Amino acid sequence: MIAQANLLLPFLQSGNYVEASISVLDPSVSGKSNNGATVTDMADDYYFPSAALKVQATDHFSFGLLYDQPYGADSQYSSDLGAFGDSTEGTSVKVRTNNLSLIVGYQPTENWNIYAGPVYQTVKGNVSLRGTAYSLLSGYNIDLKEDDAFGWLAGAAYQIPEIALKAAITYRSEIKHEIDTTETFGFGAIQRPNALTEIITPQSVNIDFQTGIAANTLAFANIRWVHWDQFAVTPKFLNAASGNNLIDYSDDQWSATVGVGRKLNSHWSGSASVGYDSGAGNPVTTLGPTEGYWSVGLGGQYSPAENYFIQAGVKYFWLGDATARTGTTDVGEFEDNYALGYGLKIGYRF
Repeated sequence: MIAQANLLLPFLQSGNYVEASISVLDPSVSGKSNNGATVTDMADDYYFPSAALKVQATDHFSFGLLYDQPYGADSQYSSDLGAFGDSTEGTSVKVRTNNLSLIVGYQPTENWNIYAGPVYQTVKGNVSLRGTAYSLLSGYNIDLKEDDAFGWLAGAAYQIPEIALKAAITYRSEIKHEIDTTETFGFGAIQRPNALTEIITPQSVNIDFQTGIAANTLAFANIRWVHWDQFAVTPKFLNAASGNNLIDYSDDQWSATVGVGRKLNSHWSGSASVGYDSGAGNPVTTLGPTEGYWSVGLGGQYSPAENYFIQAGVKYFWLGDATARTGTTDVGEFEDNYALGYGLKIGYRF
């Protein structure tokens, strides 16, 4: 499951501010099934749009509206007959989530910002299992219809503008969904009656920090924890037929990014960063057969005027090797994979 980093930082901008951005992840994930067959690239490109509006209503109160897609998946195996295909179709997954966060901030002094608010979230997905890796479950389809639910976030930030220091910690709650679900099994195309599948998107904590380290130079860091180790998707009829979950994770996810940014002149600035992600355990589901990553990134920003900018960046990810498992059986090894990430952002202060 792909998860985005903290997107609350626009709310911590000074004054009134609006931005829109899009990120693209272009992964290349290949491997071998346990019978030695080559598994060609099974990961599709994934797009993350986001937008934010922050209004400083008074000296002490601010309001924010943030949109993002916090989690998702998009994979498609080849239809070739084998572990993950039946000569007609290949195993596939598509998951989409949307978050809309309304935030109220209170600034008792110019240094402190305490904020909280509700989060509205939607989830939907489709999964198809094909191939010998799934034994009698080959031919299984599940349609998770779109469901909405509410959670919340809260946090605090501290700043010292004179040295460009900002620090923030943000907690996002788990959100529980009861999703209307249709399951279809391949043998005779038996469709089970609709049932509810519980999905709880995980709670998370983000810590963000930046400070000036020299004239026109900043150091920045982000640390993120996501509570994946109790996450499981357990459709009623699949579980009854196999005793297994459709998706589950064994470990919490930890990630960190550190970097430096430098203002080159009145219009241009640049940044460089390195990142690490632990993943959420290994072996992993066949629907996302990688475990964490290391990354390096470069970015540039052009500011035609003081109140707006255009920012672009690129990242290279070394994806972690992983063993793919169905139920309790290891069915493939995925090694030496990578991804490219691209981002574009436009920001405006008013």
